[in-house]
Amino acid sequence: MRSTTVYIGLGSNLGDRVARLREAVERLSRIIDVTRVSHLYVHAPPGYVSDDAFINAVLEGHTTLKPLELLAELQKIERAMGRRRGIQYGPRPIDLDILLYSTVQMESLELTIPHPRLAERAFVLKPLAEIAPNLMHPVLYYTITQLLSDVDDADQVRLFNPGGNR
Repeated sequence: MRSTTVYIGLGSNLGDRVARLREAVERLSRIIDVTRVSHLYVHAPPGYVSDDAFINAVLEGHTTLKPLELLAELQKIERAMGRRRGIQYGPRPIDLDILLYSTVQMESLELTIPHPRLAERAFVLKPLAEIAPNLMHPVLYYTITQLLSDVDDADQVRLFNPGGNR
């Protein structure tokens, strides 16, 4: 079966966020071939009900899973790591999102690819631009770097410094 390049966004704002992200990458490496992982970035999005900022990263991988199969695997990992669906903008130990699945465009009740808010979220665009700056958005036909230059809050997303930012 042919392998497809995927980009997955990872985020955590509950508990030991760095450890949770490391664990998520390790768990993801059991189901896909992880080829690159961005640095960690910190961001305190407005409207979230939490004292701790999110720490985010993006990974690139290759998979033979179909999009909905991959989504099911991501949700299994989230559940295994303590994620409970509930408050939409509440704290979460781990959040895993399929951002891009090659150039696939799909919309279903369960999943939309590319991620519908990818182009407006600096906290995923910045780490994605780090590992794939010239990647073309398959719907908007702009590179990730170009999309990042158009978002207003890019300066609010900073490299995570374990000793210096929450």
